[in-house]
Amino acid sequence: MSISSPFSFFAIGAILFATACVSKPATQEDGFVDLFNGKDLSGWVNVNCADTTFTVTADHMIFCNGKPTGVMRTEKMYGNFIAEFEYKHMVSGGNAGFFVWADALTARGVPFSRAIEVQIIDGWESADWTSHGDIFPIHGASMTPDRPAPNGSSRSFPSERRANGTGEWNHFRVTAIDGTIKLAVNGKEVSGGYDIQPRQGYLCLESEGGEVYYRNMRIKELPTTQVLAPQQIAQQDLGYHSLYNGRDFNGWDFQPEHQGHWRAQDWRLNYDGGSTDLWSLAEYGDFEMLVDWRWTGEAHKAMLPVILADGNQALDPQGQPLSVEVEECGDSGIYLRGSSKSQVNIWCWPVGSGEVYGYRTDPSMSAEVRAAVTPSENADAPLGQWNRFHITLIGDRLSVDLNGKSVIKNAQLPGVAERGRIALQNHGEPLEFANLYLREF
Repeated sequence: MSISSPFSFFAIGAILFATACVSKPATQEDGFVDLFNGKDLSGWVNVNCADTTFTVTADHMIFCNGKPTGVMRTEKMYGNFIAEFEYKHMVSGGNAGFFVWADALTARGVPFSRAIEVQIIDGWESADWTSHGDIFPIHGASMTPDRPAPNGSSRSFPSERRANGTGEWNHFRVTAIDGTIKLAVNGKEVSGGYDIQPRQGYLCLESEGGEVYYRNMRIKELPTTQVLAPQQIAQQDLGYHSLYNGRDFNGWDFQPEHQGHWRAQDWRLNYDGGSTDLWSLAEYGDFEMLVDWRWTGEAHKAMLPVILADGNQALDPQGQPLSVEVEECGDSGIYLRGSSKSQVNIWCWPVGSGEVYGYRTDPSMSAEVRAAVTPSENADAPLGQWNRFHITLIGDRLSVDLNGKSVIKNAQLPGVAERGRIALQNHGEPLEFANLYLREF
């Protein structure tokens, strides 16, 4: 066809008009920078997943296989920003998410960080959630939704259904400014929330069973005039690394006798009580450690000793050792620096978990040592609920926080080794561990 044809001029004009109407991808020139460089996962931190959970494809996309359940986060914290990315679910019913203003580590008893979740899900439609851009606070974060879910929760429902289904690409644009968040799905704003706490933190990609691809991930940071209070800022990265990858026992001295008893069950490490202690391969000197644990066996009534603040057993009016009846699930602990004596106890005794039995009951130890390794209070959660230890061992000084309460403070452990392995103790009863993190000094 001749270029001088009237139809040709019309066609060329239509093409130029259509081209002008297509939104251009964000570039560094307009203030956006890449969140993902298309080559590797530089700038991202694997929080609690396996090495194979998040990978980079040959065609420059992030692929999440959904196993185990957990998160990968940015190295950098963000305040105000606009983020854009595309995602595609590969399996119907797939689940994932994009976390905003997240903590560096996962919350107690769950595989996810405290954050605001922008839902990335496929084919889950009910009265309580949708697959088209729900936004909601998780694990201690707070938000007032623009459009509350019908059940009255703090989940923001989208104003309309715009997300494409399995195997199709979707575009999300997340705008987060001064404690307010808005989500545009495939070019139109549909959901949001405000009065958010925290409002500065990390960004995360969630692994939760769904096979998902991500591409064209970019962010534009925006200024703020707010001075944030400490509670408005997420918990920062302090250098912890995970001791358990959710898939296998890499990093642990897993022996044939452990098979079938210690089990990697997604983000939980399950023990049935029928084997031996599970030791780390690595040795550690001065460190801080986080460990979540809960009882999984049947509770039964038991008479257990009453321990006084000085580490001695209480006596009844007749001068006999005093015990009381309690609901009990068992006994376990965390061995420190290769020794069962330097064990942070997990048990159901009235004195509470966290004590160091090997030192408290050693008659060669001074009264000061024995009192210091006795918990100041019983801070255990109810049986069956998750607990979190925060254990700090520097030199021969031990501190233990249990569920946010200081139960052992700067107790001396005379003669403790300078370095050694860590173990999860077998004491014959079932329990679960999760969120095992450690940082060395």
